[in-house]
Amino acid sequence: MNIHPEILKQLRDCFTPGTRVELIRMDDVQAPPVGTKGTVVGVDDIGSIMVNWDNGSGLNVVYGEDICRKVGNGDE
Repeated sequence: MNIHPEILKQLRDCFTPGTRVELIRMDDVQAPPVGTKGTVVGVDDIGSIMVNWDNGSGLNVVYGEDICRKVGNGDE
């Protein structure tokens, strides 16, 4: 999968390592439950957000398929 360099830059600027996220949707039988929170490790070269989920899972949030949102500032 190719991703436009500007989109990749935007993802990396938005989801910096240490950012807290919450899972909204993931189409994978091994996905953490919706609502699971985790900490961003980084964004890979195809735009997947690499997350260490609080439940121990390490599945990536795939660009264009899965959805997560940033949390913090009292949102947790």
